[in-house]
Amino acid sequence: MSSPSLFDRATDHMIALQESILAAVEELEGGASFRRDDWEREEGGEGDASNPAAPILRGWGRTRVIENGRFFERGGVNLSVVEGRFGSVAPTHMPGDGHQFRAVGVSLVLHPHNPFAPTVHMNYRRMERGSTGWFGGGADLTPNYLFEEDARHFHTTLKTVCDAHPGVANHTAMKEECDRYFTIPHRGEMRGVGGIFFDHMMTQPEESFAFLRDASQAFIPAYLPIARRRDNTPFEPHHRQWQLLRRGRYVEFNLVNDRGTQFGLRTGGRIESILMSMPANASWAYDHHPAPGSDEARMVAALQPRDWTA
Repeated sequence: MSSPSLFDRATDHMIALQESILAAVEELEGGASFRRDDWEREEGGEGDASNPAAPILRGWGRTRVIENGRFFERGGVNLSVVEGRFGSVAPTHMPGDGHQFRAVGVSLVLHPHNPFAPTVHMNYRRMERGSTGWFGGGADLTPNYLFEEDARHFHTTLKTVCDAHPGVANHTAMKEECDRYFTIPHRGEMRGVGGIFFDHMMTQPEESFAFLRDASQAFIPAYLPIARRRDNTPFEPHHRQWQLLRRGRYVEFNLVNDRGTQFGLRTGGRIESILMSMPANASWAYDHHPAPGSDEARMVAALQPRDWTA
């Protein structure tokens, strides 16, 4: 009997990862649980007839969504396992060759009720095209109010994982890539305080997989202590309004700049799973600027690249 492929082992890891994160979040919630929505997709036609590279997909997934919980206003922890083939024109931006591909990954976004508790995003995946396979993903933190100890904790936890895998992971490079990717170009500011981001990790596949396992499992110790620290922090209506304005920026990035969202929407992906990253409520105000010297202005000033582990 042949040993499981790296893709199958990655799938087993992603299944276990989703369950461990769900258990940790539901423990924090202390009562509210995720809505469970399992799905299967049979092979179908291209999702976008105007795009000759649009893939034909089949696969399955487990969408888990929480709304109006005790701690989280809205969030999702999604698992997807898909395979298929590209349309008449194979993409040139993706490694590998040919039209066949498959992917497995876990993606999450969690939006707390409390304005002092940060939103968090995480995504880790294994992708294969033809005979070429690679890992990618990362995690980033988006606070509404700056608590430097929270940013240091999040970044230091991720740096520790990177430092444990020097053969494949470079924290400085992954942190800088995260800063670049999660920048809102039309605003000239980062979406939050960053984290790590990487893609096309294909050399030393076993060590790369070991890094992905450790990095993805680091989500719980990186974020949950911050959530518990900010739990039940009193806030006023103006704090809530600022939170909604910052969520507006989050929506802007996800719909305008996020590659995963764009790919899903353009290729006929499962809309509910794609848009689970959207907050339940967001706001925009014309030409809004926080008062100089305010906590809100301090947050905006922090939305630039910075070494939080120094």
